[in-house]
Amino acid sequence: MRDGLGVGIAVGLSGLAFGAAAIAAGLNIAQASALSLLTFSGASQFALVGAVGAGGNLAVGVAGALLLGGRNTLYGLRLADLLRVRGARSVVVAQGVIDETTAVATAQPDREAARAGFVATFASIYVTWNLATLVGALGAARLGDPATFGLDAVVPAAFLALLWPRLRANASDRWIAVLAAGVAIAATPFLPSGVPVLLAAAVALGGALR
Repeated sequence: MRDGLGVGIAVGLSGLAFGAAAIAAGLNIAQASALSLLTFSGASQFALVGAVGAGGNLAVGVAGALLLGGRNTLYGLRLADLLRVRGARSVVVAQGVIDETTAVATAQPDREAARAGFVATFASIYVTWNLATLVGALGAARLGDPATFGLDAVVPAAFLALLWPRLRANASDRWIAVLAAGVAIAATPFLPSGVPVLLAAAVALGGALR
């Protein structure tokens, strides 16, 4: 539970950046909060607001978000046997299957500890992330034009933050990250806004599946 709370609070606070990014992309406070409550997957949420903020089609943004969220399905396969949740509770648990809850749960020595770690991580991230999103959105909305204060740089900065750990990981992860970034950069001058992110997500997901 200590592991879960530590990870959950630290990661959840990054919802401040998402709230600000959502407002900078043109969403309102209610829309930003709904994305965090219902989607609850940081990379997917940033992909969606990034595409919308760049003037891209909403369908393209959703497709990119779904591609990035596809990895959670793989996590679910691993956690299903570990947590062994059945019935209506599995719907609630499924909402919490993300990078951090999977990492904490699978690092535990037994099933009981894994469940405790999963619940602590899920609960702390969900509450902190959603509160932080609201605070970030409220703060950004009060500032007026986001570009005036440089908030339009939040989304690309967030993507860089997501990419950086991959560049510091093992060699195969570095190549996947570099290839995904290269595809996005190469496609940017020729394709509509949001599509390069979608292509990068497809490259990254393909590398992860391999």
